[in-house]
Amino acid sequence: MSCHHSIRCNTTVTIQNAMPADHSHTHDPKGLNNTHEHARQNKHDHSHDHGHTHGHGHGHSHAHNTDEGRLLIALAITACFMVAEIIGGFLSGSLALIADAGHMATDTAALALAWLSTRQARKPATPVRSYGHHRAQVLAAFVNGAALIGLSIWIVGEAIHRFFAPVGVLGGPMLIVATLGLAVNIIAFFVLQGGSKDNINMRGALLHVLGDLLGSAAAIIAAIVIIFTGWMPIDPLLSIFVSLLIVRSAWRLVASSWHVLMEGAPEGFDLDDMSDKLKAAAPGVTDIHHVHIWGLTPDKPIITLHARIAEGANHNETLLRLHRALADQFGLTHATIQLECGPCPEDGAVHGH
Repeated sequence: MSCHHSIRCNTTVTIQNAMPADHSHTHDPKGLNNTHEHARQNKHDHSHDHGHTHGHGHGHSHAHNTDEGRLLIALAITACFMVAEIIGGFLSGSLALIADAGHMATDTAALALAWLSTRQARKPATPVRSYGHHRAQVLAAFVNGAALIGLSIWIVGEAIHRFFAPVGVLGGPMLIVATLGLAVNIIAFFVLQGGSKDNINMRGALLHVLGDLLGSAAAIIAAIVIIFTGWMPIDPLLSIFVSLLIVRSAWRLVASSWHVLMEGAPEGFDLDDMSDKLKAAAPGVTDIHHVHIWGLTPDKPIITLHARIAEGANHNETLLRLHRALADQFGLTHATIQLECGPCPEDGAVHGH
């Protein structure tokens, strides 16, 4: 009795030299516990030697193109105003404005990185990179988050220094530049807000612009206080406040992108619950083990597992039921399953048998 494995993905899968089985089911690729609705045809051919070939594509090209366009618009807006705000910050002597200008400078680089990584992610898979280039977006998000944390630390350090060595600030020019910066950031924010909510790269870009928006708002408040009261400490004080808010959000972005880069399991994954549901969906399965689940990106989970089946169980039917259960109950449409009729061959290999 032979055991088989297969791969399910967003396009038709073909495994050479065996019997085709047609089926349809529903799924939602965005989560592990959602209700899924769609119908599709997949053909599976099984060979005794477990050899297989497969191709897969992702129907997110329209979303990628939309996100790419939004990133390019936000990049152009930010880059055009960045120079003016940097000059205004140094001429007025305002740390809050320099902080906002610094955010805009890093935003220009961050948005350029996000845009380039989105284009990179659209490249097709190759024999060398069989999963494609989707991780470029996760890497960009990690770099952007780390850059925001580094910039915020610098601003806090500079603000503390100004408490001991106050610097005169020109409230009028500061107010004008900060107001223009706020308007630019609001436009860029709403441009990016309409992008994909599940794309961690878009979240990183949006976080950068949100940081700029908060910085501009703080600079406006500081300028008004300086104009009417002359109290200079408000400038570094608000700079610290905004920086701490940005660090909090940036840390979450770094943590979530690092989790994906380290092949962490999707949030909410419960191995015992999955095992119970898979055994209930495929009665011939007696044990689920060697389960590995990770995300290519946060919205593209992948799983591999071994399933031990009872003697006499129908291999093709069991495999079909397992794939359907993974897709319908957990949103896992890209799965590799190895069926076993006895002891796990990998356990024997590990112990040298």
